[in-house]
Parts: sequence; C-alpha cells; structure tokens
Amino acid sequence: MAAGIREKQTVALKRMLNFNVPPVKNSTGEPVWKVLIYDRFGQDIISPLLSVKELRDMGITLHLLLHSDRDAIPDVPAVYFVMPTEENIDRMCQDLRNQLYESYYLNFISAISRSKLEDIANAAIGANAVTQVAKVFDQYLNFITLEDDMFVLCNQNKELVSYRAINRPDITDTEMETIMDTIVDSLFCFFVTLGAIPIIRCSRGTAAEMVAVKLDKKLRENLRDARNSLFTGDTLGAGQFSFQRPLLVLVDRNIDLATPLHHTWTYQALVHDVLDFHLNRVNLEESAGTESTPAGARPKKKNKKSYDLTTSDKFWQKHKGSPFPEVAESVQQELESYRAQEDEVKRLKSIMGIEGEDEGAISMLSDNTAKLTSAVSSLPELLEKKRLIDLHTNVATAVLEHIKSRKLDVYFEYEEKIMSKSTLDKSLLDMISDPDAGTPEDKMRLFLIYYISSAQAPSEIDLEQYKKALMDAGCNLAPLSYIKQWKAFTKMASAPASYGNATPKPLGLFSRVMNTGSQFVMEGVKNLVLKQQNLPVTRILDNLMEMKSNPETDDYRYFDPKMLRGSDSSVPRNKNPFQEAIVFVVGGGNYIEYQNLIDYIKGKQGKHVLYGCSELFNATQFIKQLSQLGQK
Repeated sequence: MAAGIREKQTVALKRMLNFNVPPVKNSTGEPVWKVLIYDRFGQDIISPLLSVKELRDMGITLHLLLHSDRDAIPDVPAVYFVMPTEENIDRMCQDLRNQLYESYYLNFISAISRSKLEDIANAAIGANAVTQVAKVFDQYLNFITLEDDMFVLCNQNKELVSYRAINRPDITDTEMETIMDTIVDSLFCFFVTLGAIPIIRCSRGTAAEMVAVKLDKKLRENLRDARNSLFTGDTLGAGQFSFQRPLLVLVDRNIDLATPLHHTWTYQALVHDVLDFHLNRVNLEESAGTESTPAGARPKKKNKKSYDLTTSDKFWQKHKGSPFPEVAESVQQELESYRAQEDEVKRLKSIMGIEGEDEGAISMLSDNTAKLTSAVSSLPELLEKKRLIDLHTNVATAVLEHIKSRKLDVYFEYEEKIMSKSTLDKSLLDMISDPDAGTPEDKMRLFLIYYISSAQAPSEIDLEQYKKALMDAGCNLAPLSYIKQWKAFTKMASAPASYGNATPKPLGLFSRVMNTGSQFVMEGVKNLVLKQQNLPVTRILDNLMEMKSNPETDDYRYFDPKMLRGSDSSVPRNKNPFQEAIVFVVGGGNYIEYQNLIDYIKGKQGKHVLYGCSELFNATQFIKQLSQLGQK
C-alpha cells in the first residue's frame, strides 16, 4: 500500500484509456485520438483524478455521457467506461446497431454478468459489428478516490446505501441484502485495485458485520478460483509491503453519531460543513454589492464560481487539516510573499527602460539581464501562486462569514466541552435560546450531541423544557425522536462512546496587528487551538492495529479470507501490530474523522491509514436523514 490508492486508480484509468495496454513512457508519437463515453458513475470516478488536459494528453478528444445524443464518428475508436446496468447495455447495443464508431473498447466499472455479455454479443452479431468490438474488460474500479488516503463508494444514487437506508425500521431482508451487496461489490473493487487481501475485523451485530461476512466470502471465492483469480502475482507484488497484509476495520456509523453532527474547526471539514463541497470541488456564490475587492470597488452581480481543491494545490495539501485561524494567517503570509516577488519584477522592468548611454547604466544592465531572465522564467510559477492565493482567499472568506454570522467558534468550543465531559461555562438552554447564535439547525446539532453524549438521558421535565426552547428557536424535532429510540436501543447494547477529555484552549482573541493588515477581519472570533484527542473510530483502529486489549474491541470478529476454512473467532491469528490499515465506515463518514485519523497516524512512524465510507455527508445532510428516520 506504499503507493496510495489514488495513484493506483489513476494508473488503472490511464491504462484503460490506452486501450488496456500500459502507456509507454517517453514515446514521442502522437497518442491515438479517441472518444471516451461514460455514464454518471464513470464521470464521478474520473473527475477527481484526471483533468480535461490530462485526458487530452491521453488522446481523448471528446468525452460524452452515454445517454446523451451523440453523433456518429465512424473513423474513431471509442472507449466506454460504464456500469453494467440494463439501460446502459441497451444503449451500447443501440450504438453498435447504429455503427457510431470505428471500434469499441467496452470497460465495465464493476463485473458484468454472463447473461448481459451475451446480450452485447447478440447485438454485435445482429449489427455485423463483431470485428469492431475490440476488447471487453471488467475494470473493478467501482469506488471514488478523493485523496491519497480517502475513498468513498458512490455518489450517484447514494441514498441507496445511505445511513437512512440501512437503519430504516421497516427494511426487508432482501432490501438489506441488496444494500450489503452493493457495498461489498465496491469494497471488492477497492481491494482488487489495491492489489491486497486484507485481514478483516468488525463489530458484532451491526451492518458492518454483514458487510464483513459477505466480503470475506467474495474474496475467498475469488482466491479459490485459481484460473480467474484477480489477486495473482503481477498485481500483488505491486505494494512495497506485499508480504504484510493490510488490516480492514469495518465500523458501523451507529458507534458514534455525535461526530457527524459536530461543528468543526479545521479547514477542509469546515469547507465541507458550511459550503457546497462535493467530489473535491467547492461551489461558491459571490455576493452582490460593492465589495472592496483588491482590484478596487466594482459593483458585482451574484455569480457562481467553482474551484477544484486538488492534490496539486500545495496550499490545500498543507493546510486542509489546520485550524481555521492558522489558515487565515497563512493565506495572508502567502499573499505578502507573492507581492514581494511581484514588486521585484516591476522594479527590474523599470530599470530596463533606461535611456542614455552612460557607463553606470550599461554595467547595471548586464547585471540585471541575468536577474530579469530568472524573473521571467519564474513568471508561470508566480501566476499559479496568485491563482491559488485568490482561490483560498475567496474560500476562506466565505467560511469566515459563516463562522461570524453563526458563531461557529462558540459552538465548536461548547460541543468539545460536552463531548469531553468538562464543566460548561454557560447553560445549554441559554445557548439554544440565544437568538444571535447560529441557525436552528446549529442548535439542533448542539442539542443532539448533548443528548447522545450524556450518560443519563435528561429527565422528562428537563427534556420538555429543551424541546420548547428548540421549538421556539424554529427547530424541527424529528431527528430527536429518532435519536431517542436509537439511544434506548444502544443503551441495552453498550455504554456511550467516550471522546477523550481534551478541550480546545482559546489563545485569546486574534491580535489586532493581524486585523489591520489582513483581508480577514477576524475580530471577535476565538483563536482556538486543537488538542489531539482520538475520536471513537480512531480509538477502535488504534486498539486493533496495535493489538491492544480493550473491552471495546476485544469481541470484534476476525476474518482471514486466505485461510482455507473460515472460522468464527474473535481471536486474531497474528499477534504483530499492523503497518497499514483501512478504516471503512458503513453508513457514511465525514472529514472530521478522516482528519482525526490522519493526525493520529502522523505520530506513528512508517504506518499508513486509509479512510473510506459508504457516502460522505456533512451535518446538514445527516440531520436530514435523521429527521426522515424520525418522522416514521
């Protein structure tokens, strides 16, 4: 796993776009021009990994959705990248009949069934196009990689595998089977791409256990079938630690419902919480009115802007896990260093415009020519730097507006105190009934966290009081009724999760100095510093990865798909700590947990962790699912 999953999936996609032949390095010839045809699933998988420019370098001139109206281009090969669904296959057969392209390379995102393959074969025979169907491949790429160490199962119809879908009270066994199969199919693809067979651990009696049982069975069947096994020598040796297998920890969202509702303080998680951030792209609405923009005040109308926050964005990679105040300060520093470089170029330009032939000027010229050459060669770098600074100035300003208008710093600090059971400086009722603090949803999130993390549920009288205050603040109480049932149920099963006991320390308000020169007016926002504390998911990983004995994880089931006979035991066979682990949350994950895991693993030399989840939601989307569950 030394090569990140992102790199492996990108390599697989590039191979596919090169007609399933590994691309030859430094070949000078032009690439073969071709069309790429994908469905929405394929689009979601490709877009976080390859830019349009990279696609063009691979010879892709056109990329089109399968179900759009496409014209015939008879002399071009077409590469298809789609899910093997009925409607997709019908459409592909139609393409064959209409003889749209010169040749067809069919790639299925996840494995296609025998019967569907026969449908395509029949259509090809009927259309006299058998010779044109050049290759048919199962790609096993049915998951979306967002970071080097983070993946999510699907984005299209994700409500099919959402928290709500899994926890519906009226779900039938067959529906549950379907959901589990969908999740397992994607996880199987993930391990094929990774080229490793994991050792699986999961909690008992949860949806995670069902996933574990099915995944174990699927991996086992694939390994038994030696002729067609996907885990053969050439793929397995790809990882540096191929002799050491990764640990897959399957956790259920229900072990910790407080974290997805928590207000956060790190950059990436804040962007996901308060802005529209989706598959690594953030969409901003720029406000109207005469904003004092650096380029002078111009009245602007509202327009939508979208920015890609990618791995090539150095600032984002460095600061996505930093507390927000640090980010604001860094943007400011970047801006100042950029201005200094820009001034240097301007100064050189003015010197070069020297008139007169006096000797001083001539000697200065020769001296400065060298400087100017280096200045000019650094221009593209400067422009890129400027683009990133502008991008992060806009994104951070948008986040800051939310923090100030909703007092998110106050919420974050208060929730951390609740979760770490420290003394509260202000009563919860005051927070809820304060009209200036936050939206009704913020208040609901706060109360739900309090309700989830309190050892004893509040008495009926207190609860009525809280409910009234929440109603007055305009909250929808549906999520609470679901959380009440959930709490009653989990109380029978286990004690509430604990969240460590570190609270953030305020470093006083921001220094005035920063306020005057900075575009970020941070006055009144608390400068909170995070203390590293492990969230429940991280703690579970720590116990299992380091082989620590802990009542929380001792009865976790243990599966090893490589063992001949499956054994139902919770006794691990190997006693060595793992070097690599994948944490997968069944029922949805968030950037807070991802960041917490990354911070945890930083302290461990030479270890890697990947975070995956069945869907990625922010608190707003999660509350929506909870209220749908509560309305039943």
